[in-house]
Amino acid sequence: MDYNSIKTLGELKAANYTSLSVKDELRKNLIKQLQNKEEGFEGILGYDETVIPELQTAILSRHNVLLLGLRGQAKTRIARLMVNLLDEYIPYVTGSEIFDDPLNPISWYAQHEIMIHADQTPISWQHRSERYTEKLATPDVTVADLIGDVDPIKAATLKLTYNDERVIHFGLIPRAHRSIFVINELPDLQARIQVALFNMLQEKDIQIRGFKLRLPLDIQFVFTANPEDYTNRGSIVTPLKDRIESQILTHYPKTIAISRKITFQEAKITEDQKANIEVDGLLKDLVEQVAFEARQSEFIDQKSGVSARLTISAYENLVSTAERRMLISKEKTTFVRLSDLVGIIPAVTGKIELVYEGELEGPAKVANKLMGKAIKSLFPRYFPDPELARKNKKSNPYATITNWFADANVIDLSDALSADAYKEQLMQVEGLYDLVKKFHPKLSENQTLLMMELILHGLAEYSQLSKNYITGGFGFSDMFSSLFSEEDNLDDEDDDINFR
Repeated sequence: MDYNSIKTLGELKAANYTSLSVKDELRKNLIKQLQNKEEGFEGILGYDETVIPELQTAILSRHNVLLLGLRGQAKTRIARLMVNLLDEYIPYVTGSEIFDDPLNPISWYAQHEIMIHADQTPISWQHRSERYTEKLATPDVTVADLIGDVDPIKAATLKLTYNDERVIHFGLIPRAHRSIFVINELPDLQARIQVALFNMLQEKDIQIRGFKLRLPLDIQFVFTANPEDYTNRGSIVTPLKDRIESQILTHYPKTIAISRKITFQEAKITEDQKANIEVDGLLKDLVEQVAFEARQSEFIDQKSGVSARLTISAYENLVSTAERRMLISKEKTTFVRLSDLVGIIPAVTGKIELVYEGELEGPAKVANKLMGKAIKSLFPRYFPDPELARKNKKSNPYATITNWFADANVIDLSDALSADAYKEQLMQVEGLYDLVKKFHPKLSENQTLLMMELILHGLAEYSQLSKNYITGGFGFSDMFSSLFSEEDNLDDEDDDINFR
């Protein structure tokens, strides 16, 4: 249909245009999408077998939808992508505040225009990108904000009495007529405001003040919320929840592979960073594993959740930490090291809610514990289990390394070390290079150095070396000598990580 050539109601009728409700429109376009095996909800990862099929079923059923899940589970993004299932353009009566359907007008203005101009009534076309309204529920939201109220200024300007419905100023929901309307964090909406939504969901109309006005609004409602039991800020009133036909549970990524894809898709990495900074798959997996560890940590409030934004911010910080070192050292390229993990601490501490035990530990120490657990979880993928190796005294592959540290040797790996200094520190550890080459002989030099550092961190997590937090990195020493070191026995009420 040539949208530019149809400018009046008569021309629209001559073109045999058929009006559909917004729910029928979504259903029609979804059916085409499924039949053509086209990919819908682009960029939503990890929901192919769970959330997306349930959402498609709800759309086919012409249901209003409640997306229920913890923070950072792409609920709002899913709602926004539903716009792609709308027709590209729809006609409306020119000048209508609520974008009335020319073939089915509901407002006084549109009905009056058509009564006067008949087939010469001017029409305009609304793009689907304009047919989406989103409101974050906050305690200060009023009925007037959502539905509307009497506008005394309009009454005075038009010289109308308060009995005339033209004095009404429509709220967000009527202005979303024939569109998708999203209310985020529904439990935060006051109960009396939630009650005001009953009629719109059940009888499909609204009531403003004392007016007998009944507007049969055509709206696809999408609500998002954290599970009721997970929030102390409020809840969804039962009658309203009963009127929302489909409730769909979202979830966090179930595998590191999916979590990595989400992170790379969302992380804002510059072209210069991509070209000059090498990030090994080990580091990418470690960033994701930190989030997985956080989602089962006893120090973190699991009811609050750990957003996928944690790994996105952490990965950006990890790359930027390496970039900062590269710029200070005046190097043209660099690669991300395990010692650069100190750079992700601000991203982690800002994305977690601690329980009482976590508050006692302190957010920085909790972040370090999460990184340590992530390293311990992934270490056996690359090298033998140090605990099992220690029991086998005849062929312990780590014996040479731990013996070197037992001779009072220490190394410090900070994110400020130049490439040459970093290599020099690692190469002095007896047996470290040979062990990496034994298990991974085909690695590049950068990967070899990274694996050498991984061994030190791994042995520390398995309590065979002492790992101390230093400014901008980590120091390693013998496990037992550090217990008797005067420096390592400093009392710190806030944080008992060893400092050197």
